[in-house]
Amino acid sequence: MTEPILHRRILFVLLALALMAGLLRLAVAVLAPGGWTVWEALILLCFLGTMPWSALSAANALVGLAILLVAKDPVAAVLPQARAARQGPPQGRTAIAICIRNEDMATVLPPLARLMDGLAARGMAGRFALWVLSDTPAGPAAEAEEAAIRAFVEGRTDTNYRRRAANDGFKAGNVMDFLDHHAEGLDHFLCLDADSEMTPEAVLRLVAILEADPKLAIVQQLIHGRPATAAFPRLFQFGMRQGMRTWAIGQAWWQGDEGPYWGHNAVIRIALFREHGRLAPLPDGSRILSHDQVEATRLTAAGWKVRVLPDDTGSREGNPPTFGDFVTRDLRWAGGNMQYLALLRLPGQTPMARWQLLQAMLLFIGAPLWCAILVFAALNALTGGGATPTGWLLLLLFVGWVCHYAPKLAGYAELLLKPTLAEAYGGRDDVLRGAAAEIGFTTLMEPARLMAQALFLLALPFGLKVGWVPQNRADRGVSWADAARQFWPPTLAGLVLGLAFAVASPLALLLALPVLVSLLFAIPFAVVTADARFSSWLRREEICAMPEERLGGR
Repeated sequence: MTEPILHRRILFVLLALALMAGLLRLAVAVLAPGGWTVWEALILLCFLGTMPWSALSAANALVGLAILLVAKDPVAAVLPQARAARQGPPQGRTAIAICIRNEDMATVLPPLARLMDGLAARGMAGRFALWVLSDTPAGPAAEAEEAAIRAFVEGRTDTNYRRRAANDGFKAGNVMDFLDHHAEGLDHFLCLDADSEMTPEAVLRLVAILEADPKLAIVQQLIHGRPATAAFPRLFQFGMRQGMRTWAIGQAWWQGDEGPYWGHNAVIRIALFREHGRLAPLPDGSRILSHDQVEATRLTAAGWKVRVLPDDTGSREGNPPTFGDFVTRDLRWAGGNMQYLALLRLPGQTPMARWQLLQAMLLFIGAPLWCAILVFAALNALTGGGATPTGWLLLLLFVGWVCHYAPKLAGYAELLLKPTLAEAYGGRDDVLRGAAAEIGFTTLMEPARLMAQALFLLALPFGLKVGWVPQNRADRGVSWADAARQFWPPTLAGLVLGLAFAVASPLALLLALPVLVSLLFAIPFAVVTADARFSSWLRREEICAMPEERLGGR
């Protein structure tokens, strides 16, 4: 580890500890008056468990925003290879490898055609080859997939198709099978998911950055959502885009050469990945589901670099079209990330590698803790415990909310402070309008999402099985019956907790209301955010419109 990175990490840890100390001071000010009850002690214990993620979010946001506002070239400030990248054709040959399973090829193939045609138009045809790596089981779906590929390949010499009979090892197994049997003569591969989309300029930039440093094993580009027609992804990814920009810049500043890998929209050196990225089954015989971050830690532990390009220009992905699809994907990720518990103590890892795995777990561990805090607060109110000072409580709730959502708030601040950036979103008024809509949307979504995560994680130790299943990516409405079937647990939790707070006191009910509303309205929220009329209204009013949408780049 270089001395500058060591100093940066020390400064970052001190900043995070200072933020945690402030949150702890506020929590004690809320809970201590009137003496401690058992429920208040449990609340503080759970709150301590949520503090690392809140502090991490706020610290990344503060560092990221400072760099974005002060540095002449924020990307080069955290990624020196971006400055050293050479112009001109790549030196090596790159496979553009897209992993699919039961996908709608009418959606998958057009972005690939634009990418390959764009590279060919720039004289790069001999430097890039497309590989469609299918795990679709035999049957009508596979037959339709093969027919679509045959039509796509006609007249092309740069496209290859391979379908496995069984998806052993899921996506990680799919990729490694390709590297073992089909990557002869190739130097790098660009890994894409079925909903990924990249421009030729973005791909060439990624490869140039990789080739600028022979120690670089992976360059992961930042990703934003495709312009969406449905209300749910439209609102969600407006905030996600702003938050990821500040988070990635801040994180890259202190993580340096031991950055994350997100599994797609990244370029990778084949020889290194084949040697170090091969994943054995877990001790219980199951396969690693959330493979990407484990692969990154194996490479950094072997002395190679994993870097993030914290610029999303030309790098897109699709987001789930409904709340139900989003939660389903969320829980699949949660199950995969919890597998990291079995990997934390394995030998041969760097401290940062272990932190990367722990950080991935922290993303979901907070859910049961936040839900437990809500339950313990209701029990404390029912038993008459604690003389909670309302002013301190409101301040704690506000500061905690700001810390948790600091990356996106910092992203909005950057847009408002840089008129040229805001102009791409229609100007500052449109940025404020979009931010208000997205914050309202998130306020309604997040407690129900956390409750779903908490119930899922509580069921995992009791034999709940997790696997990779095909995702729905197409816009669709959600019926009231389907929404009720998926979201009756948070709704029931909201009814029980609402009754408890109401019995305790009107003030307790009022303070808990923002969370209770999300739980009680989870079912209508799922229906409305998938409704075609509401989605059409958002598009017509250009609320949360992405710059690409305003330019007509759908």
